Amino acid sequence: MVIGISIAVILASCLMILLVLLHKGKGGGLSDMFGGGFSSNFGGSSVVERNLDRLTVITGAVWFVCIIALGLLLKQ
Repeated sequence: MVIGISIAVILASCLMILLVLLHKGKGGGLSDMFGGGFSSNFGGSSVVERNLDRLTVITGAVWFVCIIALGLLLKQ
């Protein structure tokens, strides 16, 4: 069980790093290379950015739950 959660933490951490790097910053970002630069003026942010935000939040929640579970398992 501990090994499975540890692997999930490692995967979630790597995915979180990738997703944060893909976000568009003040001067652009890596997301411009993958189509994130096509933003509309009406919505404030593109569909790609909104989906990237959702994926980042979900990945962060999974990472947080895995860290708490791992801490509780190792405490015993």
